[in-house]
Amino acid sequence: MLFNSLDFAIFLPIVFILYWFVTQKNWRLQNGLIVLASYVFYGWWDWRFLSLLFFSSMVDYVAGLAMMKEQQQRRRKWYLFISIACNLGLLGFFKYYNFFIESFTTAFSFLGTPFHAGTLYIILPVGISFYTFQSLSYGIDVYRRKLEPTRDPIAFLAFVSFFPQLVAGPIERATHLLPQFQKARTFEYSKAVDGMRQILWGLFKKMVIADNCGQFADQIFSQSGSYSGSTLLLGAFFFAMQIYGDFSGYSDMAVGLSRLFGFDLMQNFSFPYFSRNVAEFWRRWHISLSTWFRDYLYIPLGGNKKGRSKTIRNTFITFLVSGLWHGAHLKYLAWGGLHALYMLPHLLKNKTAKKETAIAAGKLIPGWKEGFSILLTFLLVVLAWIFFRANSLADANQIYSEIFSSSFFTIPEVLPKKIFLLLVFFLLIEWLGRHSFYAIEKTGSKGPVWIRWAFYYLIVLLIFSEGGRTQPFIYFQF
Repeated sequence: MLFNSLDFAIFLPIVFILYWFVTQKNWRLQNGLIVLASYVFYGWWDWRFLSLLFFSSMVDYVAGLAMMKEQQQRRRKWYLFISIACNLGLLGFFKYYNFFIESFTTAFSFLGTPFHAGTLYIILPVGISFYTFQSLSYGIDVYRRKLEPTRDPIAFLAFVSFFPQLVAGPIERATHLLPQFQKARTFEYSKAVDGMRQILWGLFKKMVIADNCGQFADQIFSQSGSYSGSTLLLGAFFFAMQIYGDFSGYSDMAVGLSRLFGFDLMQNFSFPYFSRNVAEFWRRWHISLSTWFRDYLYIPLGGNKKGRSKTIRNTFITFLVSGLWHGAHLKYLAWGGLHALYMLPHLLKNKTAKKETAIAAGKLIPGWKEGFSILLTFLLVVLAWIFFRANSLADANQIYSEIFSSSFFTIPEVLPKKIFLLLVFFLLIEWLGRHSFYAIEKTGSKGPVWIRWAFYYLIVLLIFSEGGRTQPFIYFQF
């Protein structure tokens, strides 16, 4: 069920009314309703995979209780192993089985030893990487004694399956979200209004920016051998705007929807394309996943505490695993590896942990040095997106070779003027709101009310008049 679909437009008011007008006096009933609504929401795509979601949730719920009761460290570690093995086993089978079979076949053939193994036709459960990581972090935090396990199975099922962020995040930590399911919620008008405002901006990002840019990105990447280097770089730019509008738009809608039901989710994007270096970009892009890998992979590997060489090693491992998390394809490993290479100058100078200052603090426009850093970082990110979007490594290499050729200095064959105007409007609003939780959080808050409402009507008008061809959210496939 898509947030921007008619099905969801009917589904949401029904759940909202039942939640606040029927079950509002009992938060446990509200949790039960959320579980039911979330399973309907997920099952709308394919009801057969509801059992997978339930099984993954219950494994971690039971493992958490077992670790709480067990004092012997070795047995607690065994329960944690069961949790990790079940979660990663399911994820590995559905997402990576064919990838590893094909990789082994290729490797053995390269070594001169024939190896034959059949692949399977496997349907990838939507959002499996997201809810698996969310559920998995619960067990790890219980094992580390950072969290008391819950005895309430309904609250835990609601935490794992909460429909606003079930299929594409943010990947919430149990320490933050689970306690919110274990207490009464009251309707707050100001919170609901803020949620609606963020949903509106998310819809604009998705339907006007992402879906329109996606049409031109698809056109250029599907015929990459027919275009000049300038057009291919423009296609990469369109994809950069598509994936940001699509994914951050989903996150905005998820956070906004959660606020309608009295919940607060973490910020998942913090204006990443205004970053001044790649290290800052990764502190602003898909924050819930970046911090997940930091806390559950990078730091356990040793982080930056065991010398520069091991810091570099840990960084490369983390980025390669992050690439593989996105998909079972070598191109995602290449994308992750390229970002790890981007990080090398920061690692060698030991600047990755530098505390961030506000972007162009107190200024309407950045200084030339800061502005150059923003543009350079954005260009590096756009170039890396080529690996992510290309159909294969061979296609990506062909695109790079054309971009770094004389054809780069030609006029692009694709120049959609209306999209550029929409992007200028979008980036201007994002820039003006860059110090807020989301771009239009404070729009019109200090001026006349009519200005604020005129802006909202403009956004609604643009959604209905310029909304592109409806496309599934990109991160549903991950």
